[in-house]
Amino acid sequence: MEQSLTQSRYRVEGMDCGGCAAKIATAVRRSPGVTEVAVSVASGTMVIHHSAESDLAMLEKRVTALGYGLERLAQDSPKPNLEDHDHSQCCGHGHGHDHDDGRVSANPEAGPAKSSPFRLSRKGVLTLSCGLALIAAYALGKAAPGAAPYAFLAALLVGLAPIAQRAFVAARQGTPFSIEMLMTVAAIGAFVIDAREEAAAVVFLFLVGEMLEGLAARRARASIQSLAALTPATAQRERGGVLTEVASASLRPGDVIVARPGDRISADGVILSGDSRINQAPVTGESLPVHKMAGARVFAGSLNGEGVLRVEVTAAAADNTIARVVKLVEEAQESKAPTERFIERFARIYTPAVVGVAALVAVVPPLVAGASWQEWIYKALAVLLIGCPCALVISTPAAIAASLAAGARRGLLLKGGAVLETLGRVNMACFDKTGTLTEGKPKVTDVIGFDRDESEVLALAAAVEATSNHPLAGAVLAEAQARGLRAPAAIAAAGLSGKGVSATVDGQNVFLGSARAAGERAVLTQEQAARITVLNAEGKTVSVLVIGAAAAGVLALRDEPRADAAAGVAALKRAGVRVAMLTGDNRRTAEAVGASLGVETHAELMPEDKQRIVRDLQKQGLVVAKIGDGVNDAPALAAADVGVAMGGGADVALEAADAAILHGRVGDVAALIALSQRTLRNIRQNVTIALGLKAAFLVTTLVGLTGLWPAILADTGATVIVTANALRLLRVNGDHT
Repeated sequence: MEQSLTQSRYRVEGMDCGGCAAKIATAVRRSPGVTEVAVSVASGTMVIHHSAESDLAMLEKRVTALGYGLERLAQDSPKPNLEDHDHSQCCGHGHGHDHDDGRVSANPEAGPAKSSPFRLSRKGVLTLSCGLALIAAYALGKAAPGAAPYAFLAALLVGLAPIAQRAFVAARQGTPFSIEMLMTVAAIGAFVIDAREEAAAVVFLFLVGEMLEGLAARRARASIQSLAALTPATAQRERGGVLTEVASASLRPGDVIVARPGDRISADGVILSGDSRINQAPVTGESLPVHKMAGARVFAGSLNGEGVLRVEVTAAAADNTIARVVKLVEEAQESKAPTERFIERFARIYTPAVVGVAALVAVVPPLVAGASWQEWIYKALAVLLIGCPCALVISTPAAIAASLAAGARRGLLLKGGAVLETLGRVNMACFDKTGTLTEGKPKVTDVIGFDRDESEVLALAAAVEATSNHPLAGAVLAEAQARGLRAPAAIAAAGLSGKGVSATVDGQNVFLGSARAAGERAVLTQEQAARITVLNAEGKTVSVLVIGAAAAGVLALRDEPRADAAAGVAALKRAGVRVAMLTGDNRRTAEAVGASLGVETHAELMPEDKQRIVRDLQKQGLVVAKIGDGVNDAPALAAADVGVAMGGGADVALEAADAAILHGRVGDVAALIALSQRTLRNIRQNVTIALGLKAAFLVTTLVGLTGLWPAILADTGATVIVTANALRLLRVNGDHT
């Protein structure tokens, strides 16, 4: 039976690794009425689906008791519980963190906190206090050796007390094998066996490691969140001819705003008047400014160049292009990739296994070989610290989050980590033609005069087409304007259905239409007919200009390939990807375009034919990406391993597609695949670093070369290294690996 659920979304502060997300998810999942929990370290968010009767105050207390801060992000929205989803929880073992950046906590007992520099945060104060206590203990130990045990005990308690408190809260809420618990057991055990200095030092190093992890996590989040800051806070709104400065968030569709030279445009909209070169790089990744005039669309956050623009707002602040990009990336970060889910399942087994190994290390050598209890308990405590899987768990989401952010800054949007992983395996790319490989609008490619000058032929054709709204008419007029030609005045213009258009120009009866219709009005010579046949063979639409009873010339039009189509196809082929074009257009036109780009062509297809071809290719063992406009190609996009919507600017059809290219560059398909492949390499590197360091330190610990200090570095150090390695993916324009 369908049950109505409510969705609540929170910003979680102080969450820096996979273990944090695991503890939060486990605690929240135990709350009555909660059916689904999705916690994302990368975006710092939590989304829960729960019954309307759920006690959110109690749920929020569970999270704040773990040491995190909460901020409610959105109003609840109904969500039907249509089916059960697999939301595997995280490893359940990770660092707890303080609420340290000044957000208002969702805990009703907590008052608002003011933002403070990182050095003054609770986490920073705790680390500094522990460090000073450790220095004082060393100094007191030198001055009065008899007081050293008590001094180091005090230094230990300064740092360990909050850690132990979080450990026991996490244990009560379902996460007994957290790093805080391992840390607490190891520190207390070390003190009991008289390794007092190391116990206090290890706690301090643990706190330093937490700070470093927090800094790395914040840098990763800041990359995508910085996009939101591109929209200016205020706008110049025009009403009744008067300009008023208002908050951009208050703008509504239908408002008119004015963007002056050098201003960032405050909202998505359509230019009413003015023309200017606009830098859209923050939104589409387009490197060069684009010249736009009345009727053109503009995006919030893009930079106006030299002209004054009056713009009609088409989307509220919450729905503008940048807001939707940020929301899409955050939602994508909340979804787990297959590799991430596998590692989390592995980590749930791995940590209890490490605890078991540590127990065996502590008791087996003394019982079996009569070895020293103190020596092997010490080694077992080091094994506990080495066993934390934080670096392993964060290895995949950190890389995926960085890649999603890097792609978004370049206008490459993906719906989640699973899509990002699949793209790296794509070896077949199927493109739509119109608006994808081609511009989507016809252009005049040839103007041929039979007994008149080319310019005259084009000017007369423009005169006849001046009142027509046919797409071919627009192409003729655009070409005449581009050549600086002035079309003479035409009268008595009339459209002849299926044939063409006629008018009287300078007292002459002028007709422009198909070759067949022109043949009814004038006799075409054998040479003229041959020219038309050649143009038709090239996939061009031919219009014949007839003046009186004589053919005066022809115009050939074709939807030409995008400027970067050939280079984009070549880039895919270099990457080992086969390229095909699936189109409903006529075979002659399609084959002409396909031949010019060097792609295999399938023409005259219905939507179901495109879907069938995609499935046939998949049966051959190919991983297929379908690239189209996301609307007419919806069946094929859905059937493909990855569907990519391209060529629609801000109106990308994300419902049918898995990914979208905001700027219609064919080359960006290869960029998406390259981004995925770099991400997969980065994940492999991260897993190798995480497991390699732990394996190395496990061996050196067991043979007696390293102790507790290196053990904690193997944990926090590996986490920092893995996160830093993932952050390299933020360099969107490089090919670094």
